[in-house]
Formats: sequence, C-alpha cells, structure tokens
Amino acid sequence: MSFPLFDLSGHRALVTGSSQGIGFALAAGLATHGAEVVLNGRSRDRLKDAAETLRAEGHAVATAAFDVTDPGAVADAIAALEAEAPIDILVNNAGMQFRAPLEDFPHDRWRQLLETNISSLFYVGQAVARGMIARGRGKIINIASVQSELARPGIAPYTATKGAVRNLTRGMATDWGRHGLQVNAIAPGYFRTPLNQALVEDPAFTEWLSGRTPAGRWGEVGELVGAAVFLAGEASSFVNGHTLFVDGGITASL
Repeated sequence: MSFPLFDLSGHRALVTGSSQGIGFALAAGLATHGAEVVLNGRSRDRLKDAAETLRAEGHAVATAAFDVTDPGAVADAIAALEAEAPIDILVNNAGMQFRAPLEDFPHDRWRQLLETNISSLFYVGQAVARGMIARGRGKIINIASVQSELARPGIAPYTATKGAVRNLTRGMATDWGRHGLQVNAIAPGYFRTPLNQALVEDPAFTEWLSGRTPAGRWGEVGELVGAAVFLAGEASSFVNGHTLFVDGGITASL
C-alpha cells in the first residue's frame, strides 16, 4: 500500500548533527520513508559508523563532515553536495547544551551556544535555501525545543537560543514561502539522548519530569520521526512557519 503524502522516495535529505541522538533517529526515519540521507557531523569516525548502520538496513546514505558553525566550511560543503545532487530536505538539528547559574554563566559558553544553536541554522539554512529557491521547492525543518516556550533554572542562554530558533523559523517561512519553500520546526520535549544523559540518570529529575509531563515519562527519539516525515513530505504542503511541539503534553499543562 502506498501513502504518497508521506513518501520521500526520490528526495535527498541533509540532517546536521546526525551521527547520534535525535539527528540520527530523524535521518533513519527519513530513510525508512524513502529518502536518500546525508549525515553531517564533525567526527568522520562517528559519521562512518552511523552511515554503516543505516546502509546495513538497506538505506541510501552519504556523509558530509563539516563544522556547521563555520560559514566558509558550510558554503563549501553545500556547494559540493549540490554539485552531486539537489538537497530537497534540510533538517537543522545540530545543537548543544551547557548548564550553569545565569549570574556565573561563562561568556565563552554563551558565544558557543549562540553559534551552535542559532547561527548554524542561519548559515546552513541560507546556503541550502539558495538551491531550493532556484528550483522553486524545498523543505527545511529546524529543531527547536520545549525551551522555545518554557524556561528552567540554569539554562537561560540555551532557552534564548531555542526561542530564537522558533522565530528564525517564522522569518525563513515569511521570506522564502513565496519561492515554494516550507520552513517549520519541531520542538522536542524531554527525550532520552546523549545530550540529556545526566538528567536521565538523575532519579530526582526523572521523578519530577514524570509528574510534570501528562504522558508521565521521557520521550523516545523514535517518537519524533512521524513529525519529521510529515514536515518533510507533501502532507505539509500548506504548513509554513509552524513549530510542532512533540513533548508528551508538557507545554499544555500547568
């Protein structure tokens, strides 16, 4: 049985920060629905291992090792990829977290968060969008966060960057929608990932999260795939500038 609204066959997807965690899960999900995926990260060894895992499952996979916070490296990498084949789908997933009291938050970490969590989306999004604009079509999915809407102690700079992701998504949709692009965001709640490992292993935090989230548990990264496939496919052809929260209901509940 065919489901053309969710069929990504014949499309090529670049997923940044995809050697592990949410990025890898999203790349695997897009590949399962027919897309050729390009994995990105800075570690060639991790990319090689991730690509081999997906190829063993029969998926078409390429890798592109470049630093998404370096605009020159981004421009060169995207030009090389576009010379091979068009990028039809971009998932801007690369991101980082650092926790510290706001009054003591290191300035170098502030700059690093800005570059990794928001500037990279601008650099990669801009470079990929140029080809999409020329072709009159394209899908960009930015990875926001539950912290695009809510705050917690110790992560105010991270919260600032993820709020910016939400508004940059709106701006990209506003500027590029007329060229046939759909730009949306996925805002994950609390998921079991390497980025959250310290919290996962903290019984007190897990107890708090289970009580605070209507679903009563951590999310599993595979539960983000449906949102990504929806936003990457024809099913979302008139969805633009939207942030889809996949959070077990945490933003809906006091």
